[in-house]
Amino acid sequence: MTGDELRQIVEQESARRRRCQHRVGVCMAAGCQSLGAERVKAALEQEVQDSGKGSEVLVHGTGCLGLCHAGTMVSVETVEPNGVETHRLYERADALSAAEIVAGLGTEGGGAKDRQVPADAPFFAKQTRIVTQGSGVVDPERIESCIAAGAYSALEKAISEMTPAEVVQEITASGLRGRGGGGYPTGLKWSTVAKAAGAKKYVICNGDEGDPGAFMDRSVLEGDPHRVLEGMAIAAYAVGAEQGFVYVRAEYPLAVKRLRNAIKEAEKLQLLGNRIFDSAFNFRIDVRIGAGAFVCGEETALIASVEGKRGSPRPRPPYPAVAGLWGMPTLINNVETFANVAEIVNRGGRWFAGIGTAKSKGTKVFALAGKIVNTGLIEVPMGITLREIIYDIGGGIPNGKKFKAAQTGGPSGGCIPARHLDLPVDYDSLLEVGTMMGSGGLIVMDETSCMVDVAKFFMEFCRDESCGKCVPCRAGTVQMHRILERITRGEGTSDDIQKLEELAELLKATSLCGLGQTAPNPTVSTLRYFKDEYLAHVVEKRCPAGVCQMAPAPAEVRA
Repeated sequence: MTGDELRQIVEQESARRRRCQHRVGVCMAAGCQSLGAERVKAALEQEVQDSGKGSEVLVHGTGCLGLCHAGTMVSVETVEPNGVETHRLYERADALSAAEIVAGLGTEGGGAKDRQVPADAPFFAKQTRIVTQGSGVVDPERIESCIAAGAYSALEKAISEMTPAEVVQEITASGLRGRGGGGYPTGLKWSTVAKAAGAKKYVICNGDEGDPGAFMDRSVLEGDPHRVLEGMAIAAYAVGAEQGFVYVRAEYPLAVKRLRNAIKEAEKLQLLGNRIFDSAFNFRIDVRIGAGAFVCGEETALIASVEGKRGSPRPRPPYPAVAGLWGMPTLINNVETFANVAEIVNRGGRWFAGIGTAKSKGTKVFALAGKIVNTGLIEVPMGITLREIIYDIGGGIPNGKKFKAAQTGGPSGGCIPARHLDLPVDYDSLLEVGTMMGSGGLIVMDETSCMVDVAKFFMEFCRDESCGKCVPCRAGTVQMHRILERITRGEGTSDDIQKLEELAELLKATSLCGLGQTAPNPTVSTLRYFKDEYLAHVVEKRCPAGVCQMAPAPAEVRA
């Protein structure tokens, strides 16, 4: 593959697009497929054929369009005779509405108007799309569609116009930080691997997304896999690696299928493999399937799993950047981090650094879930307030309920109360209030949520997912969960609250890896902001939210 051949594919795909006045995209992400997206796509194709519009309408599958609660989503792009493009988006499409959508093609206002999403809907208007800009637009199962949208142009630029050191410098200048949770500077990590000595070097994409309620990485892999593969290839060129691995959990079969297909297509066009873009650069990518252990999201545990060993962490140093996979220097970033790389190379580090805040650059993808009107996948600039996310993009709390808390960072994060609704969402601000960015799960809770029960849920998760290698995590999570369970049954005492606080400090200080060190965070944050609920459970033997099945209160309390 040469640069000229790449541009030839772009022109051929553009010509294919120009031959069709209407381009109808059906969300074929896992969520919409569960709602019957296959039937919707088949119905649209049948309607196009029956109406004799086959030469002017192209029906294709896309990735996630974002508004997950309103699936199946359908997008329509129409090129008017004057060359102007119009865009329409339909929610809750089904096989019956397919006929109305097709019948409305080319008409003023379009068909199925009761299912159209307003073009200026705040859910979309307040987003800034970098990582997700191709999802919902390209056909993830056709590399030509992705190339026409810009895929692999950044890789060509890096190989033909930049030295590996210049690529690292551009990533450093962007201020990009790891999107997997810790927020470590990406440029610094790349620089460390590039300088490390080793007979071989490796690049690993961490797609082991295990946080409850999180589906950001899955959506990107399903909707635009070439964006991630290109980011990995650029990283490999920058650090001197020739082999890469994408580690994905087995619960993501559609992501695995599309990844493997994307790798096969890229190899066929020599965008992966040997002599990429007719250069001396060689890079191959393989997929490794994880068994669903949450601890394998930790770098050293992930490496052990890729090596075919039991996925459990090891002490650091040495860090993977120096001695990782099979003892060689290894670069590990998560899906979202790699998905930012191509755009940074194409548009420059300064452009990326102009988005976000002073210490948190760019955008962040969140899986917005819980007690909120608009659940789905969103991408917002760093520094946006929690209020804007929940009330403008998310549409607020349903059924007239009041906002109570937002949980970020998954089992490693914490709960943010209503008094911090105007908090800017960035790495440092979240840490200040006792939570963290994490990989991007954002769960909204209303007044019907019991915060003690929430803490118990996350502690149960950490207890079950502990690898058991170190005593503090193996035993400490069990003890904390038992105390929380006792409190929610109405059997807790005031001493239990103190024990929770002491155990939390112990786990943070002595656990081997991040799972154990951060496992107490949801409990600590709920104790910090909702201690009155703990006291109500312990002293008054009642659950203010009415969630916990409490034992009858003693007579003196009832009196």
